[in-house]
Parts: sequence; structure tokens; C-alpha cells
Amino acid sequence: MSGPGTVSGPGWAERYGAALMNTFGPPQRVLVRGAGSHVWDADGRRYLDLLGGLAVNALGHAHPAVVRAVTDQLQTLGHVSNFFATPAQVTLAEQLLRIVTPGGAPAGSRVFLANSGTEANEAAVKLIRRHGGPARRRVLALEGAFHGRTLGALALTHKAAYREPFEPLPGEVDFLPFGDVAALREALDEDVAALVVEPIQGEAGVRVLPPGYLPAARELTRAAGALLVLDEVQSGMGRTGTWMAHHLPHLGGGVVPDVVTLAKGLGGGLPVGAVVALGADIATLLGPGQHGTTFGGNPVVAAAALAVVAALDDGLLGHVTEVGDLLRHKLAGLGHHGVAEVRGEGLLLAVGLTAPVAQAAAGHLLEAGFIVNPVRPDALRLAPPLVLTAAEATSFVDALPAALDAALADAGGQG
Repeated sequence: MSGPGTVSGPGWAERYGAALMNTFGPPQRVLVRGAGSHVWDADGRRYLDLLGGLAVNALGHAHPAVVRAVTDQLQTLGHVSNFFATPAQVTLAEQLLRIVTPGGAPAGSRVFLANSGTEANEAAVKLIRRHGGPARRRVLALEGAFHGRTLGALALTHKAAYREPFEPLPGEVDFLPFGDVAALREALDEDVAALVVEPIQGEAGVRVLPPGYLPAARELTRAAGALLVLDEVQSGMGRTGTWMAHHLPHLGGGVVPDVVTLAKGLGGGLPVGAVVALGADIATLLGPGQHGTTFGGNPVVAAAALAVVAALDDGLLGHVTEVGDLLRHKLAGLGHHGVAEVRGEGLLLAVGLTAPVAQAAAGHLLEAGFIVNPVRPDALRLAPPLVLTAAEATSFVDALPAALDAALADAGGQG
């Protein structure tokens, strides 16, 4: 059997197409190695990874703390069923209760550990159902929302192209205009079980909720007896320079939601998700037999997640703020005619473009050694490892104008 060093990128891509379902399209490159914020493909080319596995590789690639934690745990105990507990599982849950709200979670709060963000949101849907019962069946979400691809999570996801092939979807979900408090106030009535919202919508192009929306949502949902569920799958775990995006003063400040879902960066590259139920009333909605998971919270992924928490505790949050501010200001200061705006928080940013050339620009950047995500036709999403250095960030800013010029020239030639 051939190893990665004996087959070229095109050779691996051909084998990929013959062996895997076409759910992602053809791979842009076949990657074989990573270190820090860089990855290498099967043909030996190096790239600055400004996508970080879609905000997953919080500590970059092959971080010594993650490697050590996983190796030590796997050599000790790799997996047990959830009929048993492990120290890593318990410790991770305790740490999440510590960091999910400033000052720690309210008394009686509890954690459910899953394998992904979609699974975390699926569990949140069950909490919503148990809270609402037969009388409260409606759930509110926002236009532009993305919460996952399983049927329950997909029902909360707004994009028609994702939803329509699988309709009818479960539940009664109404989508409200993004950031519109008046629309939320009008929609909330006695049959609404929950509002589910991302503080920053990543899939929609890194859209940040306007100041005041989350405090208003907290007040309105509490008055209506509905849950406030915050999806921090992409924006949590230090991505914005705070533990959670809703901790940012202009986003949520002191808002305490009922449920927070986490994943992506939580495991530093290993698959783990979490549902944090804030307060005993919410934390006890699911009892034995009402939800479960085979792999969720297994000791290996829990050990990796604890390594991420420790790194964030050790000054990495401040680094994210510093490098994120630098990257944002340098991008905004380019003065390039192809850049319309730069939006986002910390190291979750989007470069808004003046023309729908994001796909072409991402292609030119890839050729130049930079991985970015054309999340919308007119936007490039950046979600790099949180260990990205100032020099690495600057190298991308320096390369962007040429890529935009080439993409705009391509578009002009096609016109």
C-alpha cells in the first residue's frame, strides 16, 4: 500500500474521487503534514493555513501540548463506554462550566459531551423540545444561520440549498431578520420554545450581531418563557480573544444564556463538541436514556480539549486579540479597490470584496501559498490557528493585493 510520500497530489486526488462520496467536491490539495500555522501537500508545497480546518485547529498543527496530552492519554486509557466515567471527561466538564460565563456557570449547570458542533446542536434541540413540551413547538432562528447538517440541526439552518433536498424537516422553525430586535419582539409568543442564535454567523460571511441584540434577546426570551440558545461552535473557545464571543462587551457582556453549544476549536483538531446547560432547570431536562453517545467525551479527545483550555489560560487569549487587531487593521489599511470592508472579531474575520471574485481570489492565494475560504461570492473568511504570528499575518496581507488584482482581471476578461 502506497504511503503519502510515494504518490503525487493528482494521484491521491484521483484515488479520492474513486473511493469517497462526492459530498465536498474535488479536493483543492492533498495535505500530508502540518506544523504550527503551516501545512504541506503531497508534492512538498507549503501553505499558510488561514482557515485552520474551519476554525478547528486552535493551537495549529502538531502542537506539542496536544500531541503530548493525546499520547499520554492513549497510552493510559483510550476509550470506555459511558457506563463509566474518566478523570479527563469530568475535568473537561468542570473547565467548561468555569469558562462558559464570566465568574463561572450558575449552580446546577451541567455539560453533555458530544463529537461535533452538529451533534451539540442536535442535543440542544432535544433540550428545547423537553422545555417546550407539546404546547411550545415553535423555535426561532435567524436568517443566514448555520447550525449543522443532521435533520434537527438542519431545521435551524437557513440556507435553502442545504435544506430543500431533505424537506420536510422536523419541528416548526421561523427565521427572523438578522439582528432585528423589533422582529424578535413580535415573533415571541406563548408557543415559542427557544431562540437559537450565533453571536457571529460564520457561514453567512462572518456577520456580527449588532450591539444590544443579545441583551434584548435575553430580556425578551426570559419574559416569554423561551430558552436563549447560543451557538458558539465556531466563535467560542478563544476565537474572538474572549472565551466566548458573547463575552465581548459590545456583543453580550453580562448576558447569561440558557444553553451554549461548543465544538470546532475545543478539541484542537480532535472531534469533540459540548452542550452547556446553564442552571439546574435546564440541566435536568434530559434524563437517563433520553440522549447518549458512544464516543462523546472519550478520554483522548477530552485530554486534547484540556490542553487547548490550558493554552488559552496561559496567555493565548491576549495573543488572539493582539494579532487579530493587527490583521484587521492591516487589511483595512490596504486601500485596495477590491476590498470593501473587513469585519469580524479576533481571529474570525472576513474580507468583504467589491466584486463577486472570492472564489478566484482564493484560487490565486492558494497558488501563492495561502489557504483561505471563499465563504460567499464577495467574501473571504479567515479563521487561522490562534497561534498565528504577527509576521505570518503580515505575509498574507502583503500577498492579498496581487491575488485580488488577478481575480478582478479574470472577471474583467470574462466580462
